[in-house]
Amino acid sequence: MDWFTAPDYWWSRLVLQRGLAALYLVAFLTAALQFRALLGERGMLPIPRFVARVPFRRAPSLFQWRYSDGLFAACAWAGCAVSAALLAGVDSELPLWAGILLWLVPWALYLSIVNVGQTWYAFGWESLLLETGFLAAFLGNDDVAPPVVVLFLLRWILFRVEFGAGLIKLRGDACWRKLTCLDYHHETQPMPGPLSWFFHHLPRPVHRVEVAANHLTQLVVPVLLFTPQPVASAAAALMIVTQLWLVLSGNFSWLNWVTIVLALSALRLPGTAPSVPPAPLWYEVLLLAIAALLLFLSYHPVTNMVSRRQVMNRSFDPLHLVNTYGAFGSVSRVRYEVVVEGTLDDGPREDADWREYAFRGKPGDPRRWPRQFAPYHLRLDWLMWFAALSPAYAGDWFGALVERLLENDRDTLRLLRRSPFPPGTPPRYVRARLFRYRYTSLRELRETGACWERTYVREYLPPTRLAGAARRP
Repeated sequence: MDWFTAPDYWWSRLVLQRGLAALYLVAFLTAALQFRALLGERGMLPIPRFVARVPFRRAPSLFQWRYSDGLFAACAWAGCAVSAALLAGVDSELPLWAGILLWLVPWALYLSIVNVGQTWYAFGWESLLLETGFLAAFLGNDDVAPPVVVLFLLRWILFRVEFGAGLIKLRGDACWRKLTCLDYHHETQPMPGPLSWFFHHLPRPVHRVEVAANHLTQLVVPVLLFTPQPVASAAAALMIVTQLWLVLSGNFSWLNWVTIVLALSALRLPGTAPSVPPAPLWYEVLLLAIAALLLFLSYHPVTNMVSRRQVMNRSFDPLHLVNTYGAFGSVSRVRYEVVVEGTLDDGPREDADWREYAFRGKPGDPRRWPRQFAPYHLRLDWLMWFAALSPAYAGDWFGALVERLLENDRDTLRLLRRSPFPPGTPPRYVRARLFRYRYTSLRELRETGACWERTYVREYLPPTRLAGAARRP
């Protein structure tokens, strides 16, 4: 079938696949370096405890059959290796069928991680990476020109990402309709980046333009993805520019980068495609069957998207093949942070020598400027932002975090930037206090050197010690 392939998208496919392989590599590296403290046998939310109560049909995963920290590490590092091979273009050296199978390996491995990841993996970009990764496995390699049906299904994902996010904003916080949300968002977002202070201090009229441009990009431009060229390329390019603006303004894991990768499915890059034979019949039949399945599974995501009770970031099938997306339907006006402290003193008095734990990404020391981490994802730091919004968000893991800090647990401390206590000297007590944070003004920054100003609000967790811990003589 002549219409089945689109040679003009040869270079777009190449960049898309290499970009996706790079994001897979980051995702697996994140898992390999953080899982022991979060999900391991002695983690805050142990996988063995989860799989004991959740059946395979609800959470398909390799770890449903057997779990050990060693097996998880092997899967994560194997995912890194396969992702690196795909980034290097190994799939292009294989037969078409073998290239497809190789691309399905990181998808299956990461699905196994996400489905047992619980709260730590309950973010929309996890499902987005899986949905994109599954579909991209069928984009083909050097043996065939890019298939039109897969390119359009990738645009369908991009449409749902952007249009769903636009609808959730219009239906959610009134500040999106009043064009005022960015008066607060750059200051109150989960993990600010090194430029977020400057974005926050842009003139308010600029913030209004930012919000209006966001509505245009998310509610109007996505429709143009399905129009003829060069309109579709212009729409994709505008989305890429918008996503790069978001990359500069904060740390949103790989959400923006996956969206950019998806936009390449509509962006026709210049270059001459090599001559390849027509797509084999088995390949065409397979892709048409997959397309029919994915369109069938789109019913619930579309129903949710057009519903007045739209929910964000929901998977409707355990394989995460077709999902619904959205972000920041509401925007916080005030930033709160949970500050965790410990002391070596025998008594938890207010005048004890309380020392603050330093996290890698979340605000702590008012003088420490935010760093850029995305697309690498600091899972504990992100959940600490939710914990500050309400203790209910941290009810299933915060107590375990405090317990690990009281033990000076090595794996947990590796998630932090710095522990205030030397190795082998655990604190006697740990407490948590809630502070209000705000960006300093330019004058305050010059006078104090601090980008944040914080004010004590209340006790978050009273001084706590390990059960049965004896007092020092």
